[in-house]
Amino acid sequence: MAISSASLISSFSHAETIAKPPRIDTANPPNPILLISKCTSLRELMQIHAYSIKSHLHYDVSFITKLVNFCTESPTTSSMSYARHLFDAMSKQDIMIFNSMARGYSRSETPLEAFTLFVEILEDDLSPDHYTFPSLFKACAAAKALEEGRQLHSLSMKLGLDDNVYVCPSLINLYTECEDVDAARCVFDRINEPCVVSYNAMITGYARRNRPNEALSLFREMQGKSLKPNEITLLSVLSSCSLLGSLDLGRWIHEYAKIHGFCNYVKVNTALIDMFAKCGSLDDSVTLFEKMRHKDTQVWSAMIGAYANHGEAERSMLMFERMRCENVQPDEITFLGLLNACSHRGLVEEGREYFSRMVNEFKIVPSIKHYGSMVDLLGRAGRLDDAYRFIDSLPINPTPMLWRILLSACSSHNDLKLAEEVSVRIFELDDSHGGDYVILSNLYARNKKWRDVDSLRKVMKDRKAVKVPGCSSIEVKNVVHEFFSGECVKSRNTKLHRALDEMVKELKLAGYVPDTSMVVHADMSDQEKEIAVRYHSEKLAIAFGLLNTPPGTTIRVVKNLRVCRDCHNAAKLISLVFGRRVVLRDVQRFHHFGDGRCSCGDFW
Repeated sequence: MAISSASLISSFSHAETIAKPPRIDTANPPNPILLISKCTSLRELMQIHAYSIKSHLHYDVSFITKLVNFCTESPTTSSMSYARHLFDAMSKQDIMIFNSMARGYSRSETPLEAFTLFVEILEDDLSPDHYTFPSLFKACAAAKALEEGRQLHSLSMKLGLDDNVYVCPSLINLYTECEDVDAARCVFDRINEPCVVSYNAMITGYARRNRPNEALSLFREMQGKSLKPNEITLLSVLSSCSLLGSLDLGRWIHEYAKIHGFCNYVKVNTALIDMFAKCGSLDDSVTLFEKMRHKDTQVWSAMIGAYANHGEAERSMLMFERMRCENVQPDEITFLGLLNACSHRGLVEEGREYFSRMVNEFKIVPSIKHYGSMVDLLGRAGRLDDAYRFIDSLPINPTPMLWRILLSACSSHNDLKLAEEVSVRIFELDDSHGGDYVILSNLYARNKKWRDVDSLRKVMKDRKAVKVPGCSSIEVKNVVHEFFSGECVKSRNTKLHRALDEMVKELKLAGYVPDTSMVVHADMSDQEKEIAVRYHSEKLAIAFGLLNTPPGTTIRVVKNLRVCRDCHNAAKLISLVFGRRVVLRDVQRFHHFGDGRCSCGDFW
């Protein structure tokens, strides 16, 4: 709808003196286009727009494009509503202005408005170009709108734009953000000569969707084509190294970053600190941190979180005090690390104090992760009723994740009654997660309630809830090897099987007694139960490490679930009997085994 200059000018005639527009010399009126670069507020832009109407520039495409760009690109003065007003006021729509609108919507709180507006311009016979689709795909990715994204993909194919160098990376990003990584790979594989941007999009997608092996495989392929990685590549590859615990590759990337100047980027250093910590080398994280000249909030938070995950609660808290002495403002990630640190050491009062400071002193609104850390803190310390009341009193609706954390604590403290009550709350929200049934089933088995075990397994089968199999990985000679629980049970003639049998035999001579209390099948003999726990993925990975690394070498293992009590006890004895340090990262934290002891103090 067109707007008159008189109404626009009159609407701002009572503007406050602190927001006066640029002074205009009526004798020598300036070009309104030049005035846009001097704007510091949306109010000033509106005044220039009003002035442009008097000078008949308000239909000039390049001028309106600059106005729209100002509204959509500046983080301090963005206004999609005013940008839309400018767009709608055009007598004839222009694809360049629409592309600016789409970019703005893709970064806004209403990204799908870009799709709605696109449908409108198609009805007006406006033809999209290769700059149109990237913004539309980004908007659909932000809204997790897979169906709309697929429709746009089909249209881009009809127009012959789906192979464009600008379109492909954003299309790959759309599919990965909507968790359809295989569709993203199909797009990638159709590119004749993928560039660094396309590789980055696919590698980042794999890393974000917890498929690190594919990410690293693409990285190696990229190197084979002599394509030079950039900062985005390194961040995604470091994330993949962290997921796999691939320390050797991570160290190689660190050297590459130093040689090519990437260590000047704070984000790369932060990712390196996180990678070293998650790969079990806390010392490397500390060394890199102390060498950094500029440390922002993310760097401090990464180091606090690193200490927390390795059970170094006191160092996490000291790091926070250093951070405050440097006048660096903490954020939600900082406090998440502090809460985790307290949780892993059972420091309930300290954790409560940090939570209170976060809310009251630093005015940070807790996220579901902060609430989860508080539940974990109380649950690990055995304050199960307090944890239950904490969840019930939250200002938000509790998620299944919060109840699952409490269910795990009920299992650790063998509180079957509360576990049953918590399970009811979980199944009301989500009855498809196999781990919930397994925890409750194990509790029933521990309390010899075999009928309840059988009944629960039937319910689990009827609801098609699947248990995630235990998987452990170990890196040997730059190759990551994965092992799943139960492997080698049938093929008992392998070299690894014999090495594992010998390892267990040595442990038994040192006093190891297999803990079969977690094996829930009542009809299994004691020997069968012992065999079941023998072939847990952690033991397979450690045995592989003993077999394939020199004496005295530290064995580093990553597990996708929580380490069981039997494997924890076995790892302590392995460190003593074989004289090896074993660093085991499970889904909760790090365990450093040495001389028959664990850094967690058997509190995990």
